[in-house]
Amino acid sequence: MAAQCCCRKAPGAEAAPARPPPEPPPALDVASASSAQLFRLRHLQLGLELRPEARELAGCLVLELCALRPAPRALLLDTHPALRLHSAAFRRAPAAAEPPCAFAFAAPGPAPPPPLPAFPEAPGAEPAYCPLAFRVDPFTDYGSSLTVTLPPELQAHQPFQVILRYTSTDAPAIWWLDPELTYGSAKPFVFTQGHSVCNRSFFPCFDTPAVKCTYSAVVKAPAGVQVLMSATQSTYVEEEGVYRFHMEHPVPAYLVALVAGDLQPADIGPRSRVWAEPCLLPTATSKLSGVVEQWLSAAERLYGPYMWGRYDIVFLPPSFPIVAMENPCLTFIISSILESDEFLVIDVIHEVAHSWFGNAVTNATWEEMWLSEGLATYAQRRITTETYGAAFTCLETAFRLDALHRQMKLLGEDSPVSKLQVKLEPGVNPSHLMNLFTYEKGYCFVYYLSQLCGDPQRFDNFLRAYVDKYKFTSVVAQDLLDSFLSFFPELKEQSVDCRAGLEFERWLNATGPPLAEPDLSQGSSLTRPVEALFQLWTAEPLDQAAASASAIDISKWRTFQTALFLDRLLDGSPLPQEVVTSLSQCYSSLLDSMNAEIRIRWLQIVVRNDYYPDLHRVRRFLESQMSRMYTIPLYEDLCTGALKSFALEVFCQTQGRLHPNLRRAIQQILSQGLGPGAEPSAEQGGARAEADAGTPALLLGDETPSSAISLRDVNVSA
Repeated sequence: MAAQCCCRKAPGAEAAPARPPPEPPPALDVASASSAQLFRLRHLQLGLELRPEARELAGCLVLELCALRPAPRALLLDTHPALRLHSAAFRRAPAAAEPPCAFAFAAPGPAPPPPLPAFPEAPGAEPAYCPLAFRVDPFTDYGSSLTVTLPPELQAHQPFQVILRYTSTDAPAIWWLDPELTYGSAKPFVFTQGHSVCNRSFFPCFDTPAVKCTYSAVVKAPAGVQVLMSATQSTYVEEEGVYRFHMEHPVPAYLVALVAGDLQPADIGPRSRVWAEPCLLPTATSKLSGVVEQWLSAAERLYGPYMWGRYDIVFLPPSFPIVAMENPCLTFIISSILESDEFLVIDVIHEVAHSWFGNAVTNATWEEMWLSEGLATYAQRRITTETYGAAFTCLETAFRLDALHRQMKLLGEDSPVSKLQVKLEPGVNPSHLMNLFTYEKGYCFVYYLSQLCGDPQRFDNFLRAYVDKYKFTSVVAQDLLDSFLSFFPELKEQSVDCRAGLEFERWLNATGPPLAEPDLSQGSSLTRPVEALFQLWTAEPLDQAAASASAIDISKWRTFQTALFLDRLLDGSPLPQEVVTSLSQCYSSLLDSMNAEIRIRWLQIVVRNDYYPDLHRVRRFLESQMSRMYTIPLYEDLCTGALKSFALEVFCQTQGRLHPNLRRAIQQILSQGLGPGAEPSAEQGGARAEADAGTPALLLGDETPSSAISLRDVNVSA
């Protein structure tokens, strides 16, 4: 669709005709594959107005650019059908940096327009921006391409600005919550989630990790709503009623993040605070006070100074679609994880590690996401070893590698997504790559590299130099491996990259399990009891085994030990009915008092084994849980067996307390197997279960329940 810009040379002036945009290139992810290479993005500015009553975000985006060659015909950006573009305009920018522009917000009224930019102009000068023609073309199921015509006289390296005014509603990146879907039920809530390619529905952008820039934002929100962004500087201008943010370091588009709601802060360290709804703040503070600084200090000893200034954490309502997200300066984490102390520790330390690996040094393409996730996982485990000891780290690693092998059985060893260097076909959603291979197979490769050095501290020194060399840039695997061999010339002379069966190229491109796994013997004091108890429950005769097992007090175990034990039982399900009965008699009441990570696993055993005496526990759990990480796995298991009618009954009673995205995902699961086109009716399951590009059934992106792996098997922290 082509449209005329409503920006002006002078207030009220008519827009001049603009030449039509050129035809788009063939099926490519146009911003990341072509147009981003023609321009240098210097800075982006956002003027945002949050309108929770309409579930709408109104925005004005100012992109500061330089063309890298004379007279480019058009600028191509990523966008999304949920984002409606109102106008596009061009402005010549001064060569020197100028102060950020101001934004004028419309007075309240029916359908107010998006914010208008107000640039610093010389006295008496005429505003120097003119309209541009633009066109939005469908591209994939997760986005569209925006083509903006540029003036024909544009010269190379001449700074200019493109101004885009838009509104976005019900977008994949923007999650609106009515007050009753928050913990406090006091105020509306909104958060964004940009990973991997959702932020194109937040603002038009080069939605590729290869492009980084600084950003600033001005945000207007309803009175009494606290706004936070992933920025190094933030202020509230009371007389204007707006929040101002600035990120001084270059970041990719997916790391621009916003959250707003009934949030209050509490300091937990010299450079850290937690933000949460008032009813959650005491718990969040008590669990993290003092320890985050320990983790940051340990990371700095290993990998160099923390470069982002503050490290704050915001706890989000259970609608947050993943466990945690490493947005710089402001980690987003799901509040549900507060129940599970050890999972909370690991997930926050993982996001701390991303401050070096992922945020500072970023994978240049989503096909090599392991460069961020594998390195962050390795760094996370080095930090936990330094702070909690090798035995705990080995236990957590064993737990995750167990999950990796479980996922491999589900996908098959020849699955292309088990490669570290996955090849994406044009139009395939990069979010489909979010799986445990990215994390754990990537970790195993990084661990293998560390072992080649013979000393983990030598490898820490290499990673420190790697971060210092590439910080605030995006890299490919060859950059890491070339740097590794240059840092250790003796290993290069030994041709370690070509060792038979362990070639670096094979690590990157072979399907299946890791070529080598770490030695976890230092965790045997914690993993051996798990193995022994599991063997007792699978031994015969059962009565003797159960008597021996009941003498083991798992209430004194670590969470990861209990979770690993239950996962082993899940892998063996369905179990003999007498075994399940004995397990319930021995553990059911005890597990019922434990955290949600434990309860979800026990309840899945109940469901997978059709153990009806404990179904009331399943019902009670689903009545109290609103998080997709705990509801989706149970509904999946309920709907693959004989308990689908039970699932439908529970869903009917609880759907009003679920986020619409989660409600649709569960409806999709419930509709499987009901016959062609069958879906829960309005009485049975609410509104029609429409496909939602921004609301994954199980992971991120656009997966449907039949093709994805449950969150229990992934436990995604981005």
